[in-house]
Formats: sequence, C-alpha cells, structure tokens
Amino acid sequence: MHAQRPVNLGLSTIVQQPLPAIVSITHRITGILIFFGMGFFFWLLDRALASPESLEQTKVAMAAPSAKLSMLVVLAALAFHIVAGIRHLLLDVHIGDTLKAGRASAGATFAIAGLVVLLAVYWLW
Repeated sequence: MHAQRPVNLGLSTIVQQPLPAIVSITHRITGILIFFGMGFFFWLLDRALASPESLEQTKVAMAAPSAKLSMLVVLAALAFHIVAGIRHLLLDVHIGDTLKAGRASAGATFAIAGLVVLLAVYWLW
C-alpha cells in the first residue's frame, strides 16, 4: 500500500495572485528599493555640491549607461510607489474598493507608472 505523500508544488504555477495583490506586493518592494536608492541620490547630491570640480566629475559619471540605469531603477520604483500609494489612499477612504474597481485601479496603477517610467527613460537618454 502506498501512503499519500505531500507533493512539492511550484507556487508560481499553482498560486495565481490577483492583480491587486501584485500591486500591493510590488508597492512594498518598491518602498525597499526607494529606501536604498535614496542613498544613491544623496551620495550624488553630496558629490555635486562638494565643489565645482566634483560637480563636473558627477556629470561625467552620470553620463555612463550604468549610472543612468541605476537612476532609472530608483525613479521607476519611486513612480510606481507614488501611484500605488495614491491608489491605496483612495481605497482607505472607500473610493474604488469594490472588486471590479479594485482590479481596474490595479491595472491603471501599472499603466500610469509605466507611462511615467517611459518619460523617465526619455529624460535620461
């Protein structure tokens, strides 16, 4: 006789998160990215304000694709975090808190944040 044993299920294939849950989780992740990314921005500000020579060195360093990509990641996190934060504030005052409206606002969150990121890409490059 064969005992029923637990089967290792791949969570990514079995558990499908709804879009509002993905927005909520991403909002938390972007908060962490912003926390650490602000160190990058503060360092840039410190370097830019140290002296005229340091400002020129910072401008040259920020022209590098890796620096622009780092800035884009932090700006994208900030854009998404702000848009999702506004969504959460509206939900807190019961605006759009139905299931249908929640799904729509979750999709709109990704769309609006995506547009802001595209503007940031245009601005950086």
